[in-house]
Amino acid sequence: MDHYEVPSNKMESILSAHEIGEGLSVLIIHGWQMDGKVEEADFEPIFNKTPGLRRIYVDLPGMGTTPANNVKDLEDIYHRLVRFIDSRLGKSSFLLVGSSCGAYLARAIAHKYIQQVDGLLLRVPLIEPKDSMRDLDAFKPLVANEQLMSNIPVEDRTLLGNVLVQTPAYVKTMKAKYEEIYLPAVKAGDNEVLGPIRADPDRYQLSSSLHNESAKFFAPTLVICGRQDESVGYRDSLRLLELYPRSTYVVLDRATHGLPLDDTGVFEALVRDWIIRVDEWRGRTDR
Repeated sequence: MDHYEVPSNKMESILSAHEIGEGLSVLIIHGWQMDGKVEEADFEPIFNKTPGLRRIYVDLPGMGTTPANNVKDLEDIYHRLVRFIDSRLGKSSFLLVGSSCGAYLARAIAHKYIQQVDGLLLRVPLIEPKDSMRDLDAFKPLVANEQLMSNIPVEDRTLLGNVLVQTPAYVKTMKAKYEEIYLPAVKAGDNEVLGPIRADPDRYQLSSSLHNESAKFFAPTLVICGRQDESVGYRDSLRLLELYPRSTYVVLDRATHGLPLDDTGVFEALVRDWIIRVDEWRGRTDR
């Protein structure tokens, strides 16, 4: 099954979603100003080797092919996700994957559907919605090459921003990912609607806390952070170890908010290990 569902403008609860495969549903939620295709680029090379998974790459309101439909804030986006899940998945079990802001939303979804979610994967998760509250390190390249960077055209320097590993191969891979994956997603977004939400700390957060004891989640969880992530960092996510007792927590060196970039083998190994642990969990009879 491989198609796009185009929503009616009159139905705010309907989100566009690209669905691939059959079997246990996996709902994948992208980050802010991204879309489902961004997630596909990194996860499909792994999931398409794993039979029995029905991957649902959703487009959030104002992103991808889903119209904004007067979305007001992150809480509104969360509730539209809830309506989408109730309509598309009903009472069935499913797995949940979220990246960045999508991981923030995924944690709230996992808490609401705790009896249905059999596995949670959080990639570079947003923990602190407020920028001023994030524990971040100042940027410093791991491999510096001033001569290489000085020869890069100005427009490419603007596109790439800070380059962590300043080698020709890394720069080439980074540029390709920006041009082929990130930029099309940003251009497709309704930035007149999304911009004010992102700029307002009160609108760019959920109303309920995800950091208290009641937010614990016991199914297999994988948390993948980038040691050199300039956007959300990694230290804020350490608190997840207490909230997710069955979690594997990984901080990858040589990794930014856009992980994986050139070292996809480690990323694939971690995701495949998570799938194995989920299969074991689903086979239990004592839960």
